[in-house]
Amino acid sequence: MTDPIADYLTRLRNAIKAQHRVVEIPASNLKKEITKILFEQGYILNYKFIDGVNTAGVIKVALKYDPQDRVNAIKGLKRASRPGLRQYTGYKNMPRVLNGLGIAILSTSRGVMTNKKAAELKVGGEVLCYVY
Repeated sequence: MTDPIADYLTRLRNAIKAQHRVVEIPASNLKKEITKILFEQGYILNYKFIDGVNTAGVIKVALKYDPQDRVNAIKGLKRASRPGLRQYTGYKNMPRVLNGLGIAILSTSRGVMTNKKAAELKVGGEVLCYVY
């Protein structure tokens, strides 16, 4: 697999379209950090890391739906930086997603964080994806 983050986002997108409650994703440390950010920002209901014997394990993600009209909390997931074209940003020109309503997830020298937290800490990095 050349782009595991794109695979992660695609699995989430497909589960949302099929209106699944839970989706299983092969784990890595970067995917675990992205999952934690999605939970902290309120885009997913819950998550669980299951360690594997020979592999890195599995991440079980419980998707969050509105109880009345069954609309998912995640409206869109978009991969920004990819193996063929990396996208980097400094703290002065941080990307704004939906005029501040969405988040951009960045990989910085201080770890994986949202664009708002990176701007607050004045660090730049690679823009992994946009969530809204």
